Amino acid sequence: MKDYRIAKRQVDVSVGESVRIIRELQEMTQNELARITGIPQSTIEAIESDRINLDMKHAKQLAAALKCHPSVLVFPGWDVHRVA
Repeated sequence: MKDYRIAKRQVDVSVGESVRIIRELQEMTQNELARITGIPQSTIEAIESDRINLDMKHAKQLAAALKCHPSVLVFPGWDVHRVA
C-alpha cells in the first residue's frame, strides 16, 4: 500500500452540483426524485442550480432517496483526511 497516495480534490463542487451529480449517477430525473421525496421538482431544480440553499430537512429527504449520507450532499468538498 506504500505505492498509493490519498487522492487530492481536483475540482470544487457546489452543494447543488453534488445533488445533481448523485441524482444523475442514480439515473433519476428531477421529476422522479420529486415523486420519491415529495419535494416539488421546481425546488429540486432551484437546489441543483444553487438558487436556494439546501436545508437539513431537504438534505435528509434527498439523501434517503439517493441512498447516500446527507453530509455527502451538504459538504461535497470535505476532505475526511484533513480533520483527522
